[in-house]
Amino acid sequence: MSDTTQLKLEGLSCGHCIRRVKEVLEQRSDVTAAEVTLEQAQVTGTARAADLIADIEQAGYHASQQTGESHPKSEPLTATDPAPDGLPADTVPASPLNDDGQAVQLLIEGMSCASCVSRVEKALSQVSGVRQARVNLADRSALVSGKPKPDALLAAVSAAGYNALLITDEHERRETQKKTSRQSFIRFSWQAALALLTGIPVMIWGMTGQHMMLSAENHTLWLSIGVITLLVMILSGAHFYRSAWKSLRNRTATMDTLVALGTAVAWLYSAAVVLFPDHFPDAARHLYFEACTMIIGLINLGHALEQRARQHSSQALEKLIALAPAEATVLNGKEERRLPVSAIETGMQIRLRTGDRIPVDGVISDGEGRVDESMLTGEAWPQKKQAGDTLHAGTLVSDGTLIFRATATGKNTALARIISLVRNAQSSKPRIGQLADRISAVFVPAVIAIALLSGVIWYLAGPAPQLAYSMVVITTVLIIACPCALGLATPMSVIAGVGRAAVAGVLVKDADALQQASTADTVVFDKTGTLTTGHPSVTGITLFNDADPDEVLSLAAAMEKHSSHPLATAILARAPDSVLPDIGNVRTVAGKGLSARYQAQSLLLGNMALLTEAEVDLSVAADAVRQAAERGETPVLLAIDNRPAALMTVSDPLRPETPRVVQQLQRLGYNVVMLTGDQPETASVIAKAAGIPQVIAGVLPDEKAATIRALQQKGHRVAMVGDGINDAPALAQADTGIAIRGGSDVAIETATLALMRNDLQAVADGLLIARATLRNMKQNLLGAFIYNCIGIPVAAGVLYPLTGTLLNPVIAGAAMALSSITVVTNANRLLRYRLPVQNKLPPEREND
Repeated sequence: MSDTTQLKLEGLSCGHCIRRVKEVLEQRSDVTAAEVTLEQAQVTGTARAADLIADIEQAGYHASQQTGESHPKSEPLTATDPAPDGLPADTVPASPLNDDGQAVQLLIEGMSCASCVSRVEKALSQVSGVRQARVNLADRSALVSGKPKPDALLAAVSAAGYNALLITDEHERRETQKKTSRQSFIRFSWQAALALLTGIPVMIWGMTGQHMMLSAENHTLWLSIGVITLLVMILSGAHFYRSAWKSLRNRTATMDTLVALGTAVAWLYSAAVVLFPDHFPDAARHLYFEACTMIIGLINLGHALEQRARQHSSQALEKLIALAPAEATVLNGKEERRLPVSAIETGMQIRLRTGDRIPVDGVISDGEGRVDESMLTGEAWPQKKQAGDTLHAGTLVSDGTLIFRATATGKNTALARIISLVRNAQSSKPRIGQLADRISAVFVPAVIAIALLSGVIWYLAGPAPQLAYSMVVITTVLIIACPCALGLATPMSVIAGVGRAAVAGVLVKDADALQQASTADTVVFDKTGTLTTGHPSVTGITLFNDADPDEVLSLAAAMEKHSSHPLATAILARAPDSVLPDIGNVRTVAGKGLSARYQAQSLLLGNMALLTEAEVDLSVAADAVRQAAERGETPVLLAIDNRPAALMTVSDPLRPETPRVVQQLQRLGYNVVMLTGDQPETASVIAKAAGIPQVIAGVLPDEKAATIRALQQKGHRVAMVGDGINDAPALAQADTGIAIRGGSDVAIETATLALMRNDLQAVADGLLIARATLRNMKQNLLGAFIYNCIGIPVAAGVLYPLTGTLLNPVIAGAAMALSSITVVTNANRLLRYRLPVQNKLPPEREND
C-alpha cells in the first residue's frame, strides 16, 4: 500500500525551485506522485523518507520529515471540487525567511564595487548556520537566511575588511540608511570641494604656460604644492587608501585599489621629480600634483551625486514603509486613548476617522466608509467598507468613521509582509547579473595588469620622455577603469523595477522572476476566477425523470458544502434554507466531479464525462447540455441511481476588463491562450467574448502542467495566469507564474508574480514593467561594458598615433565618476515608467 510522506522544505524561493524538487522526486521508481510547494512536499509511494531527503539535499535544497504526517493517500483535488478553503482574498505570499520568521538584515559600510560584494557574500556564506547570503551594492545591504548567530555575521564582515550594522526592522533600517546616506553625502561633498578647490587653481595656472614643468625658478613653489597636495589627499582621499590597504591585507582588490594606486603613482612620480630633479631629463620633469587632487575631488563628487541619486531608487519601498502611522486611537470601553502602533495588540478596538491611516490589519466591527487602498493594491478608486470587511495597515480612510478589531500587528500585517517581499526581491540577483559578477571578480586584477603592461610597453618602446609617458599611462588606466558601474548595473535596475512593480500592485518574488517575465511570448489564462469574476450563479435548472427541484438542490448542496470551488458556492447559494441532508462517502473524481451515497442511493454530481464513465444514459439531457454550452454556461449534472435527475447551468461572467486586457496583450505581441477544464463548447463561447483565439479545454487538473510543458517544448516562453489550487502545478511549470489576487494560498505561493490588484490589467502592467526592467539592465550593463572597453584602451594610449597626446588623468577621473552616475540615473528612470492609462470608472459606475 502506498503511503504519503510529508516533508518540510527549505531553500525554495520560486516556481522553478518547486519544479526542480518535483522532478527530482518523481524520477524515483518508488514514487508515484509528488505535490510540492515552497515549504513542503507531499510524496506518495513506497520510498523511505531518508532517501527522499537525500535526493532533495543533493538537488541543493534542504528537507526534513514532518513527524506524524504520514497517512494513506488522499483523494486528489478536482476542478469541480478543489477543496479546502484558501486564505482570505487579500493573501500576501510569504517571504523566504528564517525558521524563526525573520531574515537577518545587515547594513554594510565600505563597499565600493562588485568585488566588495563578492567578498562580503563569501564571508557571510561561510558563517555557520547561513543558508543563503545576498549582498546588494546599490543600497549597501545584506539579507541572510538560515539560523546564524548575529555576532558571527558581524565578525565575518569585519574580518573581510568592512563594517556591518544589524537591523531589526524596516523602520530602523530606513532611519539608519537615511542618516548614513546624509552623512556620506556631506562627507563626500566637503572632500570633493576641498580637493577641487586645491587642484583647479593649480591646473589653471599650469595651463597659462609651461608651469607644469619643474624648473629652477619654480622649484620651491612646487615643493610647497606637493606638501599641500599630500595633505589634501590625506584629508579628502584617506578612505580610498584605507580601503585599498584592507583589500591588500585580504589579498583582494577593489575600485578603491585602482584609485589609490593611480593617485599614489602620480604623486610619487611628481615628488621624485621635485626631490631628485637631476635624475630626470628636462622633458620628463612634468608634474602631476594637481591631477592627484582633481582625480580625488572628481571621484568624491561622483560619489556624492551617486549617493543622492541612489536615495531616489528606493522611493517606492520608502513610500510603503511610510504608510504605517506612528500612533492610533484605541478604545477601552467609552474611553479613547492614543497609543504607539508598536503597543497595539490583536483584539484591541481602534477608531478611525476620515483622513486616518489604518495602523494594523483588522476587521470592521461598526461603521461604514470608503478606504483608499491604492498604495497597497494599486486600485484606483476608494473601496466601500462596512461591518465584517477586512482593513489593511497603511491604507487610508477617505470618507467615514469606522471601529475595527485588530487581527494582525507588527510584522504580521499584509503591509509588513509586502515590504519584506519587496526588500527580499530588491536584494536578489537576476541571471543576467551573474555575467557582471563573473567579470567583476577578475576586473580589478586585470586592470592592474593592463596598466603595468601598458606602462612597460611605453617605457621600452614609447617616445621620449619614456618614463613620464609610462607614468601617465599607468595612472590613467588605473583611474579610468570603473568596476563600480558594472557592480551597480543590475542591482540599481532591480531595486527600481521591483519598487515600480510594487507601486503598480505587482509583487515580485525575486529579480530572476522579472527577467523570466520579460522574455515571455505566450500568456496562458485559466478561465474560472481569472478571466471570469469567480462569482458564478446558477442560472437555470432542468429536471429529468420527475425529480423534485428542492430535493435536487438539497442533495447537490450537501455534496458541495465542504468545497470552496466557485461552482460549489453557486449551488450552495441556490439551495433551499432548510437543513441539508447528511450524505456519506463523498469522494472526489479527479477533474470530473463528486460521487456519494444517500439512503442506499448512489449520487453523481459533475460534468458529462463523470456520468458517461458511470454508464449513465444521458440522451434525455443531451440537448439541454448542448444549449447551455452554446450560451457559454457550465453544465453540472446530477444523477441518482444512475438516472439523470437534473441539469444545473452555472454562469460566471467575464471580468469587465478582460477583453481590453487581452487586446492590449495581443497588441504587445503576446500569444494569448485560454486553458480550462471546462468543456470545449462552453470555453469557446467565453474565449470568443474575451477575444482569445486559442482555447485548450477539457484539461484535467493534473494535465495543466503537461499542457504548459508542451507549449514550452514548441519554443514558447510561457506566463501562466491562475488563481486556484489546481493551477499551482501549471504556475510552477510555467516560465513565469502569475497569481491573481483573491486566489488560493497555494497558487500565490507557487507563482513568481503575485497581483495585489483584483484586476487583470495588473497582468499587462507586470509584464510591461518586467520588459522595461530587463531593457534597463541591458542598457546599464552595455553602457558599463562599452565604457570600460573603450576607456581602458584609450587610457593605455591606442589613440596616440592619431592625436599625438595621451589622455589626461584628470579627464579619466571625471569619466570614471560620470560612468557610475549615469548607471544610477538611468536605473531611476524606471521609477517614472509610465504604464498605459486605462479608462476605468469607479466600481459603482462600471455598469452605467
